[in-house]
Amino acid sequence: MHPFTEINPFAPELVAARKRAKQLCQQLNALRADQTKARKPFYQQLFAQVTRAYIEPNFFCDYGSNIYLGEEFYANHNCVILDAAEVHIGDRVMLGPNVQIYSTSHPLDPAERASGKECCAAIAIGDDCWIGGGAIILAGVSIGAGTVIGAGSVVTKDIPAGVVAAGNPCRIIKTIHQTTS
Repeated sequence: MHPFTEINPFAPELVAARKRAKQLCQQLNALRADQTKARKPFYQQLFAQVTRAYIEPNFFCDYGSNIYLGEEFYANHNCVILDAAEVHIGDRVMLGPNVQIYSTSHPLDPAERASGKECCAAIAIGDDCWIGGGAIILAGVSIGAGTVIGAGSVVTKDIPAGVVAAGNPCRIIKTIHQTTS
């Protein structure tokens, strides 16, 4: 688990950064399905790191500037990445539809929550992972390379490399035995 830090989401620079990201997401989501080349400039403006990616509409994020995408990243429809903290996604990662990645949380204490404070912690997803549709990945979580997260799972704690994990909360179901070609 990555450590949590506190941020003030009402800081003027963060408000401006979220507005910029929302506008870029709207433009990206408005592209026709056949406008694949037109997506790349939006990806480059939005994300901290991206080379080859394809993201189906609709895609939403808070800032984009805290999202680091590896090679051949794919996100199916209705992906949400709340990136108040850094979100690092490895090479050849596939996200099913409606995957949600939340690097943010809020204080448990009602008075602190009412103050507007947010807590955030980085998320890391290793190379060659497949995150099933409707999965939710919470702040501070790391998922090891080659792991499969089952559809509808809620990932609240780190998941090691090379396993299938599923459920709410997400638990390891089995180890993946890799084949050699």
